[in-house]
Amino acid sequence: MFYDYMIYIVFDFMMAVIMFLFGMWFYKSEGKAANFLSGYNMKSADERKKYDENAMCKAYGKRMMFMSVPFIIGIIIDIQYLGIGCLIAWGIWLIMFVLLLIDRHKRER
Repeated sequence: MFYDYMIYIVFDFMMAVIMFLFGMWFYKSEGKAANFLSGYNMKSADERKKYDENAMCKAYGKRMMFMSVPFIIGIIIDIQYLGIGCLIAWGIWLIMFVLLLIDRHKRER
């Protein structure tokens, strides 16, 4: 029975690690990870010259690392209230993701 509940904590932990590692990869890529940003990889070479790829990757990397925080909070909540922390973590992450999309849309105008 204890192992059934550990799934929530392990899942939160794995999501936090994945988000943090992807964020670190983007942050330390020196602009090379820009090709993995949707929409950016479809731009022509002339359009890409308008962007500072290193700064863009650093900004996205920081944001991705910050997006691991809800899952860490979810782990803490799941220790006391199993399953609730995972649900809250995904809810906060989804809001952060939508805010990222809105911010990106505003920048590209």
